[in-house]
Amino acid sequence: MKRAIVTGGAGLIGTGICQALLAEGWEVASFDLKVGQTNAVGVLCDISDERAVDEAFAYLGWPQVDLLVNNGGQATSLQLELQEATMDDWRKTLDSYLTATFLMSRRALPLMPEGSCIVNMASTRAFMSEPGDFIYAAAKGGIISLTQALAISLGPKVRVNAIAPGWISDGADLSEGDHAQHPVGRVGRPEDIAEAVLYLSGAGFMTGQTLTIDGGMTRKMIYEE
Repeated sequence: MKRAIVTGGAGLIGTGICQALLAEGWEVASFDLKVGQTNAVGVLCDISDERAVDEAFAYLGWPQVDLLVNNGGQATSLQLELQEATMDDWRKTLDSYLTATFLMSRRALPLMPEGSCIVNMASTRAFMSEPGDFIYAAAKGGIISLTQALAISLGPKVRVNAIAPGWISDGADLSEGDHAQHPVGRVGRPEDIAEAVLYLSGAGFMTGQTLTIDGGMTRKMIYEE
């Protein structure tokens, strides 16, 4: 049986990824600060803390990891004024996403056999922004750069790719306008990202790439009317 670790496995996208992997017969562990709602092995862990990551792997005790999905993280705010942003805001957000991706990948690598893979969760905010999301955008942009660098550093043993989700929702409190602004006609769902993870887990000739899963929004010109 193949084994996968999903960070942030208790969140919206993480839950969808865990469910999809479990349905395909994977053994799955969720590294998160809270307990998830799937049958994945729950491991409570602050993935931005080096000691906590080491302790979580020791607690899990797996001899092998075939897939690592670096999906976890939490932004301090997406609506900050630059003058109001603190070093604590900066460090917490970058540690939560970028540092955590580094720590988890480094710790998993000795357990990863030939042909295994890492999938890092970026964001379309690495390519386009709203006012105030500069720290989050920097973290996600860093993940894209880290992805391509790790693909070169770890190949051919381990493939490393990223996914850049757009607007992903559980469907609650959405308007017709929310859906209509997407070229595909709807807001994204967690299963859209989960399908991409499953694809990348088996895409043996793909590494160093970022899949944008956003319903076409980053290809749409927007003008004031």
